[in-house]
Amino acid sequence: MLNKELANAFNLMGDLLEIQGANRFRINSFRRTGRTLKDLIEDVAVLVEEDRLLEVPGIGKGTAGKIEEFIEVGRIAELDELLGKMPDGLPALLDIPGMGPKKVAAVWKELDIEELGDLKEAIEDGRLAELAGFGEQSVKKIGEGIRFMETSGERVPYGEALPLAEALAEEVGAIDGVKRVAIAGSLRRGRETVGDIDLLCIASDGAAVVRSFVALGRVASVLASGDTKGSVTVPLGSAREMQVDLRVVPEESFGAALQYFSGSKEHNVRLREMASKQGYKLNEWGLFKNDKQVAGRTEEEIYAKLGLPAIPVELREDRGEFECDAAFIETLITMADIRGDLHMHTVASDGKCTLEQLAEAAKGLAYEYINITDHSKSSAIANGLSIERMEQQIETVRAFDKTFKGLKVLVGCECDILSNGDLDYPDDLLAECDIVVASIHSAMGQAKEVITRRTIKAIENPHVHIIGHPTSRLLNKRPATAIDVPEIVKAAVETGTALEVNSAWKRLDLNDRHVRHAIDAGAMLSINTDSHDTPQLQQMRYGVATARRGWATADRVINTMSLKQLLAWKERMQ
Repeated sequence: MLNKELANAFNLMGDLLEIQGANRFRINSFRRTGRTLKDLIEDVAVLVEEDRLLEVPGIGKGTAGKIEEFIEVGRIAELDELLGKMPDGLPALLDIPGMGPKKVAAVWKELDIEELGDLKEAIEDGRLAELAGFGEQSVKKIGEGIRFMETSGERVPYGEALPLAEALAEEVGAIDGVKRVAIAGSLRRGRETVGDIDLLCIASDGAAVVRSFVALGRVASVLASGDTKGSVTVPLGSAREMQVDLRVVPEESFGAALQYFSGSKEHNVRLREMASKQGYKLNEWGLFKNDKQVAGRTEEEIYAKLGLPAIPVELREDRGEFECDAAFIETLITMADIRGDLHMHTVASDGKCTLEQLAEAAKGLAYEYINITDHSKSSAIANGLSIERMEQQIETVRAFDKTFKGLKVLVGCECDILSNGDLDYPDDLLAECDIVVASIHSAMGQAKEVITRRTIKAIENPHVHIIGHPTSRLLNKRPATAIDVPEIVKAAVETGTALEVNSAWKRLDLNDRHVRHAIDAGAMLSINTDSHDTPQLQQMRYGVATARRGWATADRVINTMSLKQLLAWKERMQ
């Protein structure tokens, strides 16, 4: 869906108008449209096609025209005009934590700052701290934001890049003469962030396919166009572009090329070494014996010829996968193993949909159960539930569950772990819940030993079943806390508490390396979406990919259990 991309475009137009000192009504109009599009459950393109766009509250004729323009040509002329009225590097300053439109406008108009380098100079020579509306603490936070942004690099989160890659793969698949398309690269391996998108396809006329590829409507610029490879950039949101490479390969080499271009480099080096020791030569064109191709149509036949099981792509990091046997590989977690989602939010706190809407959506995924976990009282910004509201929530969910057919609706909460390690709700209230998720949402800058002990205190509470997003990171936005992951894993093993693999694309927390450590130590996991809206239930696949990268097997994930097994597991924890 284009909803998010359009929402970002309208929000950016609002920001640019504010930088330029435009009418407040226009600014708010664009931002209201952005919020509407972000919260919209239906696909905006479908609404346009069915002539129902103006039925959506918050969208008028003017903004509807811009939405239709974007869907038709992939751009909004007014956004291009706004960007053209300011230095190219200025909008990027909006991505820096602590730099909103007002501050970007101030540094541009008062200090003649036009891009990141200028801003860094103004921090170093003290001019920024002297500017009205800033000050030492504000400048310090901006400097820290710049350093984190620079160290996080230009890589794109997995959950942002994959939908774009899938859309592009579908468009390439529709080009005349293309027989098959596949996503390759680190994106296919499920890396949490990626630098670009790699696509492979089978076609006899490579040059014609490449010409069609570089002419796709969403292409922003063409970097290269040849007989078998094309490179372009495409918009990712409104302010970024991402490089996409397409390679056209013959059918007899497709498996070899897919294996080669999926990597990782370390895995491929080991595989080529193994091939060489057995008298073969392996490259992107196939596996050869005395210049005769003996495998290459599929990845599986290459691995089989070298005496290996078909190593799942998520494991190809040279972290021991060559020693895996087929029996172990068969036990790795898959989407088919997931029987429920144990972390999600409704309109009772900061969710965008009702209890019934979540339940219906989860039933559509053939889940056996879900667990409603609205925020506890200290999460004021998330409309956390007071004790009285939580008591009512329990009654409401229990009553709903009695009448809803086809899915068990459990009641829980996402209970804040307070700065001293206490929980936000008393034990007697937590005891009324089915599954309790405990998470940190505040005081994330505490020292390592403090935040670790704080989390362990929650783990040791018998009413806590899952520790939510244990490191509290947000990809490319907020670094992980200083928490000692091995220590919390140890505590979780001792108590039987599950550690969450939060599937939200902004989090992927625990990450794959932490998952591997938890699995090796004997901990249990729970893979959840932390959904605040029904489309976010689809993010489960990101968490499953992360868990697979960490060698998680289905028997180590609590939401692969049947409802009966899950409740029995919970009772054993008491």
